[in-house]
Amino acid sequence: MADAPDPTAVTITVRDNGNYRVVGPVTLLDGEGNALEVEAGRAVTLCRCGASATKPFCDSSHRAIGFRSAVRVAPGAGDPAAG
Repeated sequence: MADAPDPTAVTITVRDNGNYRVVGPVTLLDGEGNALEVEAGRAVTLCRCGASATKPFCDSSHRAIGFRSAVRVAPGAGDPAAG
């Protein structure tokens, strides 16, 4: 039986040709330090294409502008021994 997900873990998923999906708990700060608390288990989507009218949040503008990016993790990425 698999362990239950850690409710304090933060997961950021880079979606192919789309946004960043962030599952909290996280605190999102704007340029002035104003905070938006994101509760555990709630997801927010952040703009990756730069075209959203609701930055930093995604409004699906990436579809209209034809944004394309399918990032993959390189072997050894994040491994301190590989640096």
